[in-house]
Amino acid sequence: MEEKLIQRLESAVCRLEALSTGSSTVSRSLGSGDDAASEPSILAFEDLMRNCVRKVSDAAEKIGGQVLEVTRIVEEAFSVEKELLVTIKQTQKPDLAGLAGFFKPLNEVILKANALTAGRRTEFFNHLKTVADALSALAWIAYTGKESGMSMPVAHVEETWQTAEFYSNKILVEFKNKDQNHVEWARAVKELFLPGLRDYVKRFYPLGPVWNPAGKIAKAPTPSAPAPPPPSAPLFSTETSQASTRPKEGMAAVFQEISSGKSVTEGLRKVTDDMKTKNRGDRTGIVNTSEIGRRNLPSSSKKSVVAPNPKFELQMGRKWAIENQIGNKNLVISECDAKQSVYMYGCKNSVVQVQGKVNNITVDKCTKSGVVFTDVVAACEIVNCNGIEIQCQGSAPTISVDNTGGCQLYLSNDSLKSSITTAKSSEINVLVRGNDPDGDWVEHVLPQQFLHVLKDGRIETTPVSHSGA
Repeated sequence: MEEKLIQRLESAVCRLEALSTGSSTVSRSLGSGDDAASEPSILAFEDLMRNCVRKVSDAAEKIGGQVLEVTRIVEEAFSVEKELLVTIKQTQKPDLAGLAGFFKPLNEVILKANALTAGRRTEFFNHLKTVADALSALAWIAYTGKESGMSMPVAHVEETWQTAEFYSNKILVEFKNKDQNHVEWARAVKELFLPGLRDYVKRFYPLGPVWNPAGKIAKAPTPSAPAPPPPSAPLFSTETSQASTRPKEGMAAVFQEISSGKSVTEGLRKVTDDMKTKNRGDRTGIVNTSEIGRRNLPSSSKKSVVAPNPKFELQMGRKWAIENQIGNKNLVISECDAKQSVYMYGCKNSVVQVQGKVNNITVDKCTKSGVVFTDVVAACEIVNCNGIEIQCQGSAPTISVDNTGGCQLYLSNDSLKSSITTAKSSEINVLVRGNDPDGDWVEHVLPQQFLHVLKDGRIETTPVSHSGA
């Protein structure tokens, strides 16, 4: 017993002597790159990359194309995150401006993934969107406390994946009976973030990264090379619902400032007294009759907007493109097969009939239009639309409605077991005939308002029912 006590005392004396040699030695030992790279948390992150990220890459190599391209961005993002974790162990915590510069490399990789989803949807849009949304989970590393305005690291990873999972599930539905390589890729991506990244953060950084108080000082980025502008708004941002116009909160606000490449007040001019309206002589407060006439000019005299050319064609034998059709209610696709898809975009007051089985149907950014189809193998998707009528005469495994106002779904008896998914939509009605195939349509209203209650540590969600007075 006494020998053990003596050994402990000698060990304590040795540590005190080491500390007394000077703070520079302590700083050098804590800030050593070799020591930081060999710590358990860094080695565990390398294991996460070696196992989970590699599994995603192996699945992507079997698919190729844009899926392989976006997977390379996943590899790059995790490599950048690892370097940031190592640097944090060697660096003192910077101020807010320093944090923006410190996390800029990670922000640029995330913007690179978002850029792939911009523009018109491609065949692998769901793959690109899954990665673009999921990579935001890596922003947990920027958590600095409640003042950061974001959820705690573990909760942030879980919440971010819930957004990405919407598109991941679409991949599973579309390729379930079509191509198992895509299914394998989607499952590998989910495994990477849940439980992979979530469990890693929960084990090593549940309260955020730990900076080195005796480390080096992080240098602020030089303003000579501003970051590129952020990518355009995502697909589900339309004229009536622009997600990019909403104020950013938490880590999104930090990343938005990073990508701007300048300070908040840079570029603003000071308003002098002579620039104020009350001091301007040319503003008398009297409305000129000629100005009223200019305001009330007929619409024909205004600058005309050239409408895009309508399109109705089969592209490369696989995709029916129906675009910019105005007032055309006689669009018929009579020759089609289960390997083809139908994409309807930017149409108004038009009706499309699909006489046969196709792989999937997508209705995007259409107004007061309708689609009548027989069977789909994967899904029928309605996004960014207003006033749409969809009639299924055969079967459809999945129907999804996203960012749409006013949608009537007419289902046949063969499609009563269809799975209907809605998000950010209103006025969605499902009409069925019941047992009598020749009977009247019976309307069922899908709820758009929900009640969330915290009960026994869990959130219980129930639709809100309304009754007339």
